Parts: sequence; C-alpha cells; structure tokens
Amino acid sequence: MVTPQHPDPAEPHRPPPPTGWRRTAARLPTHLFRMGLGPLFRGRLLLVHTGRVSGLARRTTIEVVESTVTDGRRCWTVASGFGPGADWYRNLVRTPQATVQAGRRFHVVTAEFVAAEEGGELMARYAARHPKLAHRLCAYMGYDLDGSADGYRRAGESIPFVQLIAGSPRAESPPASRPR
Repeated sequence: MVTPQHPDPAEPHRPPPPTGWRRTAARLPTHLFRMGLGPLFRGRLLLVHTGRVSGLARRTTIEVVESTVTDGRRCWTVASGFGPGADWYRNLVRTPQATVQAGRRFHVVTAEFVAAEEGGELMARYAARHPKLAHRLCAYMGYDLDGSADGYRRAGESIPFVQLIAGSPRAESPPASRPR
C-alpha cells in the first residue's frame, strides 16, 4: 500500500471547498442518492465513510475516474479534486474501510492510495476518454495545461487518487461433496 500524498507548496492553488448555496448545491446528489435516486448518477458513487474526529458516518458523492474488476472484485478509482485536505480523503486515511453505493447497490470497500506515477497514468487515460471534462476539471484545480497526454500525466501525479476495492478476492474452493 502506498502512503497518502501530502500537499506540495509548488502545486497549483487548489480552490477551497464550496460554502453557502454552492455547498448546498454540491451536496444535492448525496441527498438524492439517499432518496434512492442513485441510478441517475452514472459515473458517481455515494461514499459512506467514518469521520476521523467524530467517528460518525459521513456521506460524500464522488466521481469515478475508472472502474475495473480485478480478481473478481470491483474497483473504483476516484480523485480528490480538493487535494489531500478534503475531509473524505482525510477520513479514508484514518479509516480505510467504507461503503459505496453504486446505483442502488451497496458495496463494502477498502481504500488504497495510488502512487503518484500511477495517478499520472490514470489522469492521462481519463483525459483521453473525457477531454473536455478533464480540461475543465484541471483548470478548476489550478493546472495550466497544454492539452497533451504528458500535461495530464504531470497534473495527475499531484492529484490524490484512491482505489476503492470491494469485498475480498474470490477463493477457489473444491466442489462440495454431497452427504450420503
């Protein structure tokens, strides 16, 4: 497991988390997930994590950068657009066990923090699939990009990525014998 990334003073200035009516608007998907409308948010997850100070359940809607199945386990890779100081990110550092809601299904997950080099590759792949959105997101986070894969790779190396891995690997078990 890789240790979580910490802020670097040479990084671009990240925007502060929203406040006031913008915070209310940003929290709207979380409330809609809780109302059973999760299927409306394809490409997003509701992350239910443990508060590092309070110990209470906290909920955050996050966008999925990449979704895969490895060794029979679902894996969602997400990015912290507000950097390593985002509350949900810091909560996962403290307690990596969480639950995600994808559509109407819930999955118990464990968070694993992605190395900077792998984060760069993730961002380059994401930008190839969603060029306009990747450009807007990077600009919002303070990155001045030229639109090249190398530019996105450099930006991705300083964005904290987390893999949320569901369940446990499927164990190969011998066929059960019938009682006689």
